Amino acid sequence: MQTSFLLLSLGICLSVILILSIKLYLIRKSADEIKDTFAERLKNETNTLIDISGNDAHMRALANSINEELKALRTLRHKFWQGDLEVKDAITGVSHDLRTPLTSISGYLNLLKQEELSTKARQYLAVIEERTDTLKNLTEELFDYSVFTSSSEEPDLEELCLNHQLEESLSAYYVVLKGCQITPEISIPEEKVVRKLNRHLLSRIFENIISNAIKYSDGDFFVTLSSDGSITFSNHASCLDAIQVGQLFHRFYTVENTKSSTGLGLNIAKLLTEQMGGTIRAEYEDGMIHVIVGFHSLPQESF
Repeated sequence: MQTSFLLLSLGICLSVILILSIKLYLIRKSADEIKDTFAERLKNETNTLIDISGNDAHMRALANSINEELKALRTLRHKFWQGDLEVKDAITGVSHDLRTPLTSISGYLNLLKQEELSTKARQYLAVIEERTDTLKNLTEELFDYSVFTSSSEEPDLEELCLNHQLEESLSAYYVVLKGCQITPEISIPEEKVVRKLNRHLLSRIFENIISNAIKYSDGDFFVTLSSDGSITFSNHASCLDAIQVGQLFHRFYTVENTKSSTGLGLNIAKLLTEQMGGTIRAEYEDGMIHVIVGFHSLPQESF
């Protein structure tokens, strides 16, 4: 009798353990499904909600609660995207509308320069011309930013020699550098460094970085291309500090003494570099700013 009771008790205990083990397994399975599906839903824009295979009431309640949060998040995300798109469209429209009157103003200024004017009038005219050129540059930069950030198409890539592209970009700034009394020190290896990139976007990246270096330079400029595909642009910049350098890639960030800048140049360079699978960063050490661009592997591997 006692033996039967023990066997019965043991059987009940084993049954309970088995039931609890199965229930625990199903709960863990549901938790894993929620975890994996939640991560996927956050990564991809989709209307599909989280569903689990188990029937546990608590786990289903958790899944439903997360689904409600996902719905709210999706609504906020759509509002953000719509608002961001409207801002970009507004920037594009305003920049485009300003081009014609600014071009007209520049034309009339050129006509005025041909007239007989007093010394004072010519000084005023020079100031107006400088401010007009600044406004034209700002307008072009805003327009380019809205175009680059609105495009959803993958850039067309071709095999490019970084040595040649870098030399071309630096040559385009020869007159500007000479006018600023800056003699660049350039180090480019004889070995060709070839990467699959977009020619126009690469030129724009170099252009923005070089113009930024000229803007902040104390009178020097160093450019080094390494065989691993990294390009370093360096110059002394006493007007900057480590905190400011850390913010140079932020959208619309400008240093106080550069009122003619939109703060978009390096932000655009960062955007375009990352579109082609590259990296870009800025460092500040011993009074020097270093902007390092890296194309260490062929971008098509990451597309």
